[in-house]
Amino acid sequence: MKIEVKKIDATKRELKFEVPKDRVTKAMEEIYTEVGKGAKIKGFRPGKAPRHLLEAHYSKLVQEETIKKIIPEAYHEGIEKENIKPMDLPEIEDVHFKDGVISFTAKFDIRPEVKIKDYKGIKITRRDSEVTDEEMNKTLEFFRKGQGKENLNIDDHFAKGLGFPGLEDFKKSLRRQLEVDKDRQNRLDLENQIIEHLLKEATLGVPHTAIEKQVEQRFAETKERFFSQGIKKEEFEKREADIRKDLRTASERDIKLYFIFAKIAELEGIKTEKSEHLTHKVMEFLMKEAQWTEESKLIV
Repeated sequence: MKIEVKKIDATKRELKFEVPKDRVTKAMEEIYTEVGKGAKIKGFRPGKAPRHLLEAHYSKLVQEETIKKIIPEAYHEGIEKENIKPMDLPEIEDVHFKDGVISFTAKFDIRPEVKIKDYKGIKITRRDSEVTDEEMNKTLEFFRKGQGKENLNIDDHFAKGLGFPGLEDFKKSLRRQLEVDKDRQNRLDLENQIIEHLLKEATLGVPHTAIEKQVEQRFAETKERFFSQGIKKEEFEKREADIRKDLRTASERDIKLYFIFAKIAELEGIKTEKSEHLTHKVMEFLMKEAQWTEESKLIV
């Protein structure tokens, strides 16, 4: 079997196959045998019709079944022989059955080669989680305005209505909640610092097909969400180009991160159980290995 490998780009491959006549003939013989067992030809019992009559009645069917049999077999042999690992099912094109020879082309994406260095010891800065008086006052002002309703008096009476003995108890609880919120936001900020570093330092190509699939899936979800919010079809169509552009940028970023995290997991031997998420485990590793600073002081 002849196989020609063509590198279209960093992640796209094209394999051209030519399956020889002897192999195709053998496959056809097997299929004719199966077809003959149940063939209904006038004057003959099933399985007893001569070959020339089978060919006259079923040649097209046998040819189609031979192609269906040969292509997946040849494809899997080819990628194994060439040591290629496709990301998804291939696009099969240019199928020809001529002079007993079957030829076809398979196109597919492969996992990109990821080059990443300096992923240990990433410098990250943690913001202060202490809640300032200004932040407290802004939040209390939000409560005072009653979210657009009549202005409220923030006093003991107001605090009791929320289940607190008095105003000071409410303020203490509010401050704790704001600190929790800031802690959560600061954690996300640290992760984003690591992510930006990885995207800047890593080198990889992104499979075009994977991006397009992600874009189409997210676009369908966005479209459904917009319509459920009462946005008219005409308005959505005006924004469609911008929406797709934003989704493509986000999808490319997310897919890059997926492969970067997978590469780090491979390099560090990070494994996951069924209930665990690889991205979370790798991020936990990167956090532990990072160089932390907070308020201009190094954390050891």
